[in-house]
Order: sequence, then C-alpha cells, then structure tokens
Amino acid sequence: MHTPTETELERLRYPIGRFEAPQTPLPAEERRRMIDQIARTPADVRRAVEGLDETQLDTAYRPGGWTVRQVVHHLPDSHLNAYVRFKLAATEDHPTIRTYDEAAWGEQSDARTADIALSLAILDALHARWTGWLRSLSPAAWRRTLAHPEWGDFDLDQVLSMYAWHGPHHIAHITSLRDREGW
Repeated sequence: MHTPTETELERLRYPIGRFEAPQTPLPAEERRRMIDQIARTPADVRRAVEGLDETQLDTAYRPGGWTVRQVVHHLPDSHLNAYVRFKLAATEDHPTIRTYDEAAWGEQSDARTADIALSLAILDALHARWTGWLRSLSPAAWRRTLAHPEWGDFDLDQVLSMYAWHGPHHIAHITSLRDREGW
C-alpha cells in the first residue's frame, strides 16, 4: 500500500487549496457570489453523495481523515455554529464567539453512524434561512465584527468568505475520493 507523501496529504486535506482571507470590504457582487455559493452547498453535497452505499459512506477521504458520513454530518455542525456567529455579530457589539472542538464532534456516535439524510435536511433548512437573511443585510452590517478567541478579529465579509470556501472544501473531499475510487 502506498504511503502518501506530505505533498499528497496536503492535496487530500485541501483539494481546493487552503482558505485565503480576502481584503475587505468585499464588493457587493463578490458578496452576492459568496452567498450564492453558500446557498448551493446543500444541493452540491447531495450530488456529491448521490448513490453512495453504506460502505462508501464509511470510507475515509484520506488516511487519518473523516469518513464521508462524518464529513456530511460536520457540515451542519459547522454551519449552525456559523449562523449563530453571524447573528451574534449582527446583534451584539464585537462579541467573542464560543469555539467548539470540531474533531470531538466528528467522533460522536451521531456523526459516525447516523443516516446522512438527517444532516442533509438540516443543511437544506439552515442554508435557506441563513442565506435569505444574509441577502437582507445592509452594506454597513458587513463591517460588523466578532472576536475568535484563538484567531483574532474578523468582519462579517471575512466570515462569509470562510464559509463560501468551507462547503466546497468538504464537498471536494467527497468528490475527489469518488474520483480516486472510481465510484
């Protein structure tokens, strides 16, 4: 069995590249494009997992990585936190957000064994509500900020760009695995 090199592992971990924060404020058209990307995420995830059987869902996308099932369950976990973070920043003055141990969440029994239909349903509803609300924000609202206890201060444009990247990042974990395995 081939042991991946550090470069190969990097490509497996970041199939679309690492997140790069943009300069902000974002132009309105770029912001709309990112919101549209977030809105498409549930349908893109559904396409990525379409037709996979239980064995395939329980296959890790890389050595030492999560299974496809865990990736699917991670998305609503992460995006629910993102939704709350956006709401806190929109309604409070520079709130310090709460972090969570996403790796530990990914090891919980629901992430390891639950039917992915549950998380797909959460994503559908969450993204519809989240992106509808994001589209209603004024230009001034995008300059509101939050504090991450480990990573520092972010404005909402930066947070938006992170989550516009996040969905495609994890979807690419699934689609690149499918490509490598010929699924």
